[in-house]
Amino acid sequence: MIGMLILGIVIGAIVGLIGGFFGARAYMKKYFQDNPPINEEMMRTMMMQMGQKPSAKKLNQMMNQMKQAQKRSNK
Repeated sequence: MIGMLILGIVIGAIVGLIGGFFGARAYMKKYFQDNPPINEEMMRTMMMQMGQKPSAKKLNQMMNQMKQAQKRSNK
């Protein structure tokens, strides 16, 4: 009887952990899709801090690369 209770608790904990993981994963995917982590202004600031002069061409190139990488990761 006690063995069944322990087994039920262990199975319940495992199911809860798996469900929580996938729920949190779906939430974070949606959050980052709605709120992209880096925009052009942030990229410009980072480049200036690294000692690079951010040209419009270079910024557009980097933003396009990031968007392509994001599309590939969503597939």
